[in-house]
Amino acid sequence: MGRAVKDMSMRNDEIGRVVELLARLPGLGPRSAQRVVLHLLRSRQALLAPLARALAALAESVRQCGVCGNFDTRDPCRICRDERRQRGLICVVKDVADLWALERAGIFHGQYHVTGGLLSAIDGVTPEDLRIPQLLDRVARNGVEEVILALDATVEGQTTAHYITEALKHTGVKISHLAHGMPVGGELEYLDEGTIAAAFRARK
Repeated sequence: MGRAVKDMSMRNDEIGRVVELLARLPGLGPRSAQRVVLHLLRSRQALLAPLARALAALAESVRQCGVCGNFDTRDPCRICRDERRQRGLICVVKDVADLWALERAGIFHGQYHVTGGLLSAIDGVTPEDLRIPQLLDRVARNGVEEVILALDATVEGQTTAHYITEALKHTGVKISHLAHGMPVGGELEYLDEGTIAAAFRARK
């Protein structure tokens, strides 16, 4: 406790505020955030100033795609506008990080739909809290042939996949799930490209 108080007394309000904000990021705690800020301050022209400009531009220009939920500077996003992609295929993922992981793997050439999370009775997350109604609407309106459920192999992921499957059962749309290579308990974002590709090819 004494060390923490001492650390705070050595920083002014501007530094403390940035450290506090960075500490909220995934994988960063107060000490790691402090080291990042010190590194930025020591590299003011090479890193701090360009980073500040890039973050300002990011906040100003990047928005969420109204169709799939991806992030881009335009709405619809680059992927949704790409006429070369297969319109009859929609791959459902939990968040944008998963979408980016699939794009890195280069195995899928259809459309995406980001749910924004997974169903969870414990946390009170319902279909209306996610972008599931928008998915059902897309399938109903756009002549979709197959929906690929690329969701985490967790209890919440399986619950969400089951709900979507039941909701789409009456549509006659083919529904497939990622298979071999997708470990139970695994999260799509952290899988390597080869594992993702194998899971896609073996979907069922």
